[in-house]
Amino acid sequence: MNNVTWNALAREVTSLSASPSSLSDAMISGVEYDSRHVQPGSVFVAMRGGTTDGNHFIEAAFGQGAAAVVTDSSESFESLNQLHPSLPHLFVNDGRTALAQISAAFFQHPERHIKSTGVTGTNGKTTTAFLIESILNQFAVGHAPRSTILVGTIEYHVAGEVRPSLHTTPESRDLFELMSEGVHRGATELVMEVSSHALAQGRVAGVPFDVAVFTNLTRDHLDFHGSMEQYFEAKKLLFSGTRYPAPRVAVINANDAHAPQLLRAAVHARSEIVTYGLDVTADWRAERIKLTPAGAEFHLTSPYGAAEVQSGLAGEVNVSNLLAALAATHARGVQWEALVAIIPALRPVPGRFQSVHAGQPFTVIVDYAHTDDALRNLTALARQLVTGNAIHSASGRVITLFGCGGDRDRTKRPKMGIAAGEGSDLVVVTSDNPRSEDPAAIIEEILPGVTETGVPYIVEPDRARAISLALAEAHAGDVVLLAGKGHEKVQILRQHASFFDDAQVAISALHALGYGGEQ
Repeated sequence: MNNVTWNALAREVTSLSASPSSLSDAMISGVEYDSRHVQPGSVFVAMRGGTTDGNHFIEAAFGQGAAAVVTDSSESFESLNQLHPSLPHLFVNDGRTALAQISAAFFQHPERHIKSTGVTGTNGKTTTAFLIESILNQFAVGHAPRSTILVGTIEYHVAGEVRPSLHTTPESRDLFELMSEGVHRGATELVMEVSSHALAQGRVAGVPFDVAVFTNLTRDHLDFHGSMEQYFEAKKLLFSGTRYPAPRVAVINANDAHAPQLLRAAVHARSEIVTYGLDVTADWRAERIKLTPAGAEFHLTSPYGAAEVQSGLAGEVNVSNLLAALAATHARGVQWEALVAIIPALRPVPGRFQSVHAGQPFTVIVDYAHTDDALRNLTALARQLVTGNAIHSASGRVITLFGCGGDRDRTKRPKMGIAAGEGSDLVVVTSDNPRSEDPAAIIEEILPGVTETGVPYIVEPDRARAISLALAEAHAGDVVLLAGKGHEKVQILRQHASFFDDAQVAISALHALGYGGEQ
C-alpha cells in the first residue's frame, strides 16, 4: 500500500482555496471517490456527477475515518471550515480533474512510465483496441519486450492477467491504480477504449496519449450527450488539445464523414496526422477487398510499402478496424514488414462477429451490434456471406434477432428496426437488457421501423425463446445474426440481473434442434 503525506499530494492539486490545516503532513493511505470505500487514512474526493453528488456524502466519509477531503462545492468547503477545521480540505473547480491529479500523485505517476494509446468512436473500439494490444505484445521495443495493459468493454488485461471489465473507461482513480499495478509488473504500454462519456466527464484527465485513434461516429448515446453535435464534440476532445493534451499521433478514419473536422482539430493541436480507409485516399488503405468464409483478402497500401494480405477477420468493418490497428502500432514503433507478417495470425474478438457452430448447415453469428449503423454493417456482411460464399446457396437468407436496451436513447429504436428490416429477410424482435422499462413497450417503439420495410418479423420478448425461434426458422445456407449483447454475460431486467450468454443459449437451442456438439 502507498503511504504519501497529505502535503505532498495537495501540492499537485489545482485548488481554489485550502484550509489552514492543509499544510498537514499526515500520512495518506488511500484515495476514494465513493464514501463507502473510505477507510481511516483515505482522502475523499467529493465531486458532482451526472446522477449523484459526492458532496452529500462528506459527513459519511468523515465518519469512516477520512483523513482529508477535496470538494468541488464552495458550500461544502465552507461547511468543513466550520464543522471540521482540523480536517485538511481543498476547494477545487473540477472534482474529476482533482481526482486525476491526486490519484496520479498517490500512485506515483505510472503514466510517466508507459506509452498510452487511446481508441474512440461509436463502433470498432473494442476490436481495434484488442488488435493493437495483440500486435504490440508480439514485438519488442529495441531489445526490451513489451508488456501491455488493456482497458476496454469486454475485459481488462494487466501484464498478461485477464480481469473482468467494470467500465469501458473507469474513473481516473481506478485507472491510475490499474496502471500502477501494471507498471510494477513490467507493463510498458497502455491500450484503452476511450468512451465519449469518459471524455466529457474528464475520466482520462492526466493520461498523456501518445497515439489516439478515431474509428467512426454514428448515432448513439444521445440520452447522455443530447445531440450528435455534442456527441462529436466529446469525441473530439481526445484530439483537439483543449481539455486533454493533444496526442503525438492522431490516427483518423478517412471514410467517416466527421474526418475533415477532426483533421482540422488535430492539425491545430499540432499532432502528426495518419489516415486510414477503404478504397479512399488515405495513408493506410485497403483496396480490391474480397470477403471469404475465412475472413478477407485485400491489397494493403501504406507510405512504407504495399502487400497482398489475408486476414482471419471477417467483413469490411474488420478490414477498417485492422487498418486502424496497423497504423496505430506502426506509430508505436512496429515496422511495416513485421505488421504484414502478423496479419494472418490475428484473431477475432469475443462477441464481435463470433461464429457459433454445433454442426448445423447454416451460419450463426453472435455480435455486439447495438446501434442502427452497427446493425446495418452487420446485416450487410451477412448478405455478402449468403451471396458470395460458395458453401452457401444463392437463396440463403439473413435472419436477424435484436432488441434495444431499456433506459437508453429511445430515438434509435425505430432506426434500428429500419436497419434490421432493410438488411434481412426475417427479423426477430426481442429484449436486450430492458432494465427498468417494460420489454413490450420497448418493442412497440422498434416495430414502426421494422414494419416500414415490409420484411416479415416475429415478436418474442423472452430472449432465450426468441433465439430458439430464430434458429428453428433457419435452413441450409442461411445466416442467423444474434445481435446486441455480444460478449455480455448478463441480462438486466427490472426485477433482477441474471446470467445470459447468447452463444451458450444458441448452442443449447441448436442441441434441442438435433444438431451435435460445438466444434
